[in-house]
Amino acid sequence: MAGADAERVAIIGGGIGGLAAAALLAARGVPVTLLERQPAVGGKLRKVDAAGHPVEAGPTVFTMAQVFREIFAAAGADLDSEVRLRRADVLARHAWPDGSTLDLHADAARTIDAIGRFAGAEAARAYAGFAAEARRIHDTLAEAFLWRPRTNPLGLTFRLGLRRLPELQATRPYETMWNALGGHFRDPRLRQLFARYATYCGADPFRAPATLMLIAHVETSGVWLVDGGLSRVAEALAAVAARHGAAIRTGAEVAEILVAAGRACGVRLASGEVVSARAVIANCDPSAIGSGRLGSAAQRAVRQVPPGARSLSSLTLMACGVASGFDLQHHNVFFSADYAGEFRDIRAGRLPVRPTVYLCAQDRGPTGARMGEADGAFDAAAERVQIIVNAPATGDTGRPDEREIRQCEDAIWTCLQRSGLCFQPLPGAIVRVTPSDYEQLFPSTGGALYGRASHGWAASFLRPGSASRIPGLYLAGGACHPGPGVPMAAASGRLASEAVLRDLASTRAFVPAAMPGGMSTRSPTTAPTG
Repeated sequence: MAGADAERVAIIGGGIGGLAAAALLAARGVPVTLLERQPAVGGKLRKVDAAGHPVEAGPTVFTMAQVFREIFAAAGADLDSEVRLRRADVLARHAWPDGSTLDLHADAARTIDAIGRFAGAEAARAYAGFAAEARRIHDTLAEAFLWRPRTNPLGLTFRLGLRRLPELQATRPYETMWNALGGHFRDPRLRQLFARYATYCGADPFRAPATLMLIAHVETSGVWLVDGGLSRVAEALAAVAARHGAAIRTGAEVAEILVAAGRACGVRLASGEVVSARAVIANCDPSAIGSGRLGSAAQRAVRQVPPGARSLSSLTLMACGVASGFDLQHHNVFFSADYAGEFRDIRAGRLPVRPTVYLCAQDRGPTGARMGEADGAFDAAAERVQIIVNAPATGDTGRPDEREIRQCEDAIWTCLQRSGLCFQPLPGAIVRVTPSDYEQLFPSTGGALYGRASHGWAASFLRPGSASRIPGLYLAGGACHPGPGVPMAAASGRLASEAVLRDLASTRAFVPAAMPGGMSTRSPTTAPTG
């Protein structure tokens, strides 16, 4: 390699992890080429067209805003100048088949009062105890594990120190989330509500460790609405990277990671073009590498996730239409009458017969009111929605088939109608994405949206870290450490960029400017998950 190629970093994939790495490296003067096979960057943060209406088709919950503020600042930019964020007053509205509803609020006192009116004073006290435990778990793990390079159980114990070993044990890694919640809540509706946080990282709450209760603390610390949708965050990161000279190429599919003398040395595109590089960051699901999809030379870099260890997929509908009969908030959850049965179906490889339905009403503002045209609404009556139900990651097996999908869609509309919501889509304004479609978008995953499932105490330690088994090949994305979710994927990009800078400095191929080391995000009183 000569010239810029001797220092160049090639990034495979323009998801949020790859974009964060690109912005941070380019801001330090590293030549960066980001290669994205889709027509636009963003990865899972994307829009689809529903009969002429752009609808967000990826993650919709934006938390841990401080993570992004730090990344943008480290890249010489200001998040709040690049995108408009508005803090949600209502975190989500929840509805059950018995007609009951409950809102969780940004204001903790309002949430406690709402739960008291919903299920009684004892339930309100139980929630306060649950919230305190969720915060303790978060605070134990945030600095020692989430924002630092991947480690093993012994390494985590060393980071915390022996004096804090009781705190580590109190994260309850050996209990299931479902059982732990039973110790907090007698009301089955509340147990169901807070168990749902396991699905935020693609886990089955009946198999996930109670440690994941920390997600509840992350959300109560702040949920923001992004004008234009979360895909705007990806666009803004790409713009920051480009301002620092990063070359961002869309429609550029990587066919192979090149390895020479035991070290990653670039990539070959599907077109045959070779992009030489000093280091490669793979912002894709690691299973794509482990399965050999990116070449046999790189296959040993990471293990493929076995099908039985995959996280959840989903059946997702993006639509534009007229909603009536139920007072929607931006985030809404309509619970199944048989929560255990829903996950039994998924574990058996079937779409749930009676699914829980999440609905994001994308044109609803922080208080649930319809936003005006200046705020992104496009029609006085119709509004854009994204509807999600959990599904097994069987997209590479030909399942679910069309019959099963249609039955599940019927169950979705039945669930919504049971709560009084009538949704009339505009002609042709529904786009469906199945596990098979997600497999096409994110190869070698079966449609799993979160990498390895967070099942069992060891799952978090089994996610790959920034460094792979091949020198010069680094990993980023929600399937890597520190885990799923938009903020975590961004953090993985930062960890990967720091690893690359250390490598470049140690080999004297490049001497970077000073870069802040590690995430400094504290217990999110100003920010938190996606």
